[in-house]
Amino acid sequence: MILQIDFKSGTPVYLQLVEQVRHAAASGGLRAGESLPSIRPLAEELRVNRNTIAKAYAELESQGVIETIPGKGCFLREVSSPLTKTARNDLLVQEIDRAIVAAHHLQITDAELLALLKKRLDAFDRKNQAANDSPNHP
Repeated sequence: MILQIDFKSGTPVYLQLVEQVRHAAASGGLRAGESLPSIRPLAEELRVNRNTIAKAYAELESQGVIETIPGKGCFLREVSSPLTKTARNDLLVQEIDRAIVAAHHLQITDAELLALLKKRLDAFDRKNQAANDSPNHP
């Protein structure tokens, strides 16, 4: 898994990492049980403070995306979330609200936003299906 940082984006580095790991997990780029890069080498590779990586990993762990096994590292959790359905919905509502606000500022109509959402869902389904059909898929 390749993580990249955009220092000019205005988004905190740790949140960029959180989003990239969540995206990799959702898209199948990272599979349950796979390990994440160790903190120190990743911090050196990305040229950021180790505490930034640790903060991203702590956030991912609090969201139930990864689990830390002392002495072994951080690993992607199984898809079954420890969060209740209500808690998962609350997290998703926050993300949707951010997208709605961004669409409003970009002067995207409700119909355009819904069409874009449908298009992205279809693309996600195709990518997920392709990953499941690949010969490397267990």
